[in-house]
Amino acid sequence: MTDSDRIVEALDQGRNKRVRKLMAGLHPAKIAALIERLDHERRDALWQQVDAALAERILPHLRAQPRQQLRALDGEDSPDPADAAAAGADEESTQGHLQAVREALAEGRLKRVGKLLNRTHPAKVAGLLEALPRDERRAVWSMVETDRAGRVLTYLHEEICAALAAELEPGELAASVQQLPLDDLVDLIQHLPSEFGAQLLTATTGRRRQQLDALLSYDEDSAGGLMNADTIEVRADVRVGTVLRYLRLLEALPPQTDMIMVVDREGRYEGGLDLIALFTANTETRVADLMHTDVKAIPVDLPAVEVGRLFGEFDLLSAPVIDAHGRLVGRITGDDVVDLIREDADRTVMQMAGLNQEADMFGPIIAGSRSRALWLGVNLITALLAAAVISRFEATLEQLVALAVLMPIVASMGGIAGSQTLTLVIRGLALGQVQAGNLRLLFNREMGISAINGVLWALVIGVLVYLWFGSAMLGGIIGTAILINLLTAALAGLGIPLLLHRLGIDPVLAGGVILTTVTDVVGFFAFLGLASLWLL
Repeated sequence: MTDSDRIVEALDQGRNKRVRKLMAGLHPAKIAALIERLDHERRDALWQQVDAALAERILPHLRAQPRQQLRALDGEDSPDPADAAAAGADEESTQGHLQAVREALAEGRLKRVGKLLNRTHPAKVAGLLEALPRDERRAVWSMVETDRAGRVLTYLHEEICAALAAELEPGELAASVQQLPLDDLVDLIQHLPSEFGAQLLTATTGRRRQQLDALLSYDEDSAGGLMNADTIEVRADVRVGTVLRYLRLLEALPPQTDMIMVVDREGRYEGGLDLIALFTANTETRVADLMHTDVKAIPVDLPAVEVGRLFGEFDLLSAPVIDAHGRLVGRITGDDVVDLIREDADRTVMQMAGLNQEADMFGPIIAGSRSRALWLGVNLITALLAAAVISRFEATLEQLVALAVLMPIVASMGGIAGSQTLTLVIRGLALGQVQAGNLRLLFNREMGISAINGVLWALVIGVLVYLWFGSAMLGGIIGTAILINLLTAALAGLGIPLLLHRLGIDPVLAGGVILTTVTDVVGFFAFLGLASLWLL
């Protein structure tokens, strides 16, 4: 098979990155000959993959008619509609970029897509890809240049990341990640299927491979899994002038560098040297006289949640990471912690609805229905439990229809009150604020708040029901039921997350479902039970 045949095959498969790669190795005259052999549709599609510099070299080799047609095709792009669309929208607006890309796709103008992608931050390209249906996403991904593809992959959710990585050839995938920082490469390898991770490991050699293997040996959810190995280390006995000369030998400082790590001869961490202090100090001053020791090193096995808490408490920009022997093994920077916090927030929001934050919004219907079916089933079971309680009072409901009208009020009030306490306790657990020593105080506070609110709203609702139905007894019953349910809701909102936390179950995932069941069952039972005793 000739290179021209390979180009046509890749073009038919929509593998535009391969098309551009194959054309880069061909003489412009051969590309011109191929263009003249293609039908009109393929010719236009191939020309969309030709950049301006290569186009000027190809056009002289074409006959007059195809040359005129292709120049006319380029003429439609000359005002750069992608730039115009972006200029008409907010520069930071993903919605504006999405609209411009979809319009270009609808018109078959992939060059416009490529121009827009090249001037957009990789994080926004990732957001744009996730907002597109699968067919359009594949077409747009084919226009992302290989040297930027790796960076874009690091911003994608796992399912979409794996799918788009599979669109790249092994060599392209390896080439796309060579310029990634080590911590981003580690995250990418951990999130990709094992076969892709093995390809990236095989393509990495030398010292970078050694550092990569070391970082991959740590738990993903630990300080070692967050850190990068790009530290700059000096000893305490050297002078500032020596350090400055050493820094000038480096091509560039690692990203997010705010201090230099000070270590002893065995590599044990001793302190940090602020860059500002370094640049303003006398060149004869020793590092030992400038370094500070107030930034404590983080153990390499410290859970990632604890790392995020430390950065929040002490407003850290970066922090050293040490092994069990006190040796410096890396550093964690603020951008890594921001990513951690954002992922935790996304996971919390999605888990509250029983969803996976890594799932593709435009994924297969069957896969999406399967993932949601479990929580719908759990909700059905809890609803049946509440219905079973109501069915025990069927005779009571038949004799007094007003009870059926008022029942949702009791359950709703309990659910809201319980969710307030539940949210407060879950947040306290996440921040380490809820501990054995303050549980009694927290219990007294929540029960006190619920008692006050319960009495207040019991009186309000009791009066309203009396005015509505003309029955003081019915008003007293619903008021008493609401007071009971609010107290139960506070107790459940406090106890459920503590119990789930002790059992190793995420309270965010299961707490809301259990709480709703408790408040519904207790609310219905209290209301209908009191009605059966006092009215019938």
